[in-house]
Amino acid sequence: MTTSTDLEQAGAVLAAEAARFASFGWMRGTSGNLSVLLSRDPFRLAVTASGHDKGELAPHDVVLVDEQGAALSGGRPSAEAELHARVARLTGANAVVHVHTVASVLMGRKQPGGIVLKDLEMLKGVGHPAEGEEITLPVIANSQDMRVLGDRLEAARDPRMPAVVVAGHGLYAWGDSPRQARHHTEVVEWLLELELRLTTV
Repeated sequence: MTTSTDLEQAGAVLAAEAARFASFGWMRGTSGNLSVLLSRDPFRLAVTASGHDKGELAPHDVVLVDEQGAALSGGRPSAEAELHARVARLTGANAVVHVHTVASVLMGRKQPGGIVLKDLEMLKGVGHPAEGEEITLPVIANSQDMRVLGDRLEAARDPRMPAVVVAGHGLYAWGDSPRQARHHTEVVEWLLELELRLTTV
């Protein structure tokens, strides 16, 4: 059983992560959302609540949802809770991060077929060697229908890359824990910022 204490503890973790991302300008206003898995059977996911400034979240600003992203307790979840649940089920991740960064939106427009990365030391941060291997960060078209967006993510994702770019929207990244999901988000965002600069040189 997931208790109110479990949910509040998860909320405290997500609030701290959100404050970090907001300080980078990646979760401006109420944009972006985070989640952490509390139980896989039954499936229970803690997701940041809708409509809150992500730089000012409190531990209670979190909603418990099921495998479809439907709220079980805690108020109204992010509109993208269904996609968070889908990513956690599909990838086996225990935490999901969604940020709205300028680099992810611009690179999604510049390279809608996917962003090819190779020969970069920072690739170690997502589990790849610094040279001799090419990896593509998938880009998928946006949709307001989370089932459609989830289908696109499932079709495009590369199991070797713990992230996707949603064109015109932002970046999704995931990991085994909130800390790992954070690291993946920061590494992929660094790679996106580099690629963006290279395409404008």
